[in-house]
Amino acid sequence: MTPMFFIVLLTLIIAAILATAAHILPNRNSDSEKNSPYECGFDPLNSARLPFSFRFFLVAILFLLFDLEIALLFPLPAASLYSAPTQLIPISTIFMIILTLGLVFEWLNGGLEWAE
Repeated sequence: MTPMFFIVLLTLIIAAILATAAHILPNRNSDSEKNSPYECGFDPLNSARLPFSFRFFLVAILFLLFDLEIALLFPLPAASLYSAPTQLIPISTIFMIILTLGLVFEWLNGGLEWAE
């Protein structure tokens, strides 16, 4: 059997355990607040046309960008087993440097500040 088979098997077992635990463990106590269609914090009696802050969208896009880039880095440890680390380490290091420089740039320009 290949190591990849064991990785897939272990992944399926962990996923099955977590899915089973998600259905068994939580307390399903519902009240009027949880059953309300406006649980997100908006007042259902006021106008629904309130403007959102542009900062909210900027922070959300930055989160998605960095989350996607981290997801691209996630398979690096497994990939290092099957390819030459002399090729993989410099590429991932350059990628991490670009990510860090982008984060520092956004931080210094105030892109991560929530208050306007």
